[in-house]
Amino acid sequence: HLVMGGNETQTKFILLGITESPRVQASLFGLFLLIYIVTLVGNIGIMVLVWVVPSLRTAMYFFLTHFSFTDVCYSTVISPEMLADLLSENKTISFAGCVTQFHSFAFFVTAECHLLAVMAYDRHVAICNPLLYATVISSRVCRQLVASSYLIAFLSAVIYTACTFGCSFCGPNQINHFFCDASPVLKLACSDTHSNEMVIFAFVAINAVGTSVIILLSYICILRTVLRMRSAWSRSRAFNTCASHLIAVSLFYGTIFFMYLQPASSHSSLDKVASIFYAVVTPMLNPFIYSLKNKEVKRALVKCRRRMLNLG
Repeated sequence: HLVMGGNETQTKFILLGITESPRVQASLFGLFLLIYIVTLVGNIGIMVLVWVVPSLRTAMYFFLTHFSFTDVCYSTVISPEMLADLLSENKTISFAGCVTQFHSFAFFVTAECHLLAVMAYDRHVAICNPLLYATVISSRVCRQLVASSYLIAFLSAVIYTACTFGCSFCGPNQINHFFCDASPVLKLACSDTHSNEMVIFAFVAINAVGTSVIILLSYICILRTVLRMRSAWSRSRAFNTCASHLIAVSLFYGTIFFMYLQPASSHSSLDKVASIFYAVVTPMLNPFIYSLKNKEVKRALVKCRRRMLNLG
């Protein structure tokens, strides 16, 4: 055992997972394996498509490739461990493994928040100031916006991780969850966690509320501009370019707010359902949302298919 803060602390944790029923575990393994494969194929497919189709090499799709990249990464942080645990009786994870999993997850989820805000700003400039778009959203600005999203996410993840694992863990070691998340881990701490919880809550609020305000303001400006358009075709086109992003934002922020912007005492068994939704299901849905609602992506897919058939 390690010694931390003067107390004996755990060197490993046991993840209790989603359910204890072997039959349900076997069914869930098949379902989640399928979801994970679809997530990888869909998101990597979008990244490859943007890379090989010249017409998709624009700022909007540059941001979309990074969005797909974060989806692949945070799904991969959670799903393989969860799938292994569904088949295994030994559901232990080392202390270092738990810290690494949580830090990686916090990093990619926070990056996704900021990328969604960046994508909303991109749509705002494209629709409200189309003549200035090439100047405002230059390739240099695109790189800076993405880099700042990752930097803020990394610093936030360091704070979340320090607050979650900086306590003493000398008692029970069973985490009532399928991955190492802040709330179920903090419940196992021997020391008082109130100040740690408040810091985590504050930073989640800054990241989630801050980015959602940017998204909201962007869409208020977009709505005002669209309603002023005289042509019904122009209005329809503008709404279509935003529809995918709005659906992705609703799915992601709905579960994030439910999970993290509530006091620790309010957490319930519904947390696992919400976690499955945003950590496992949403990354799978995003490629469908962006390809089914987007005519440019559909055209690019048709072109790629034709090319492949010609090669064949």
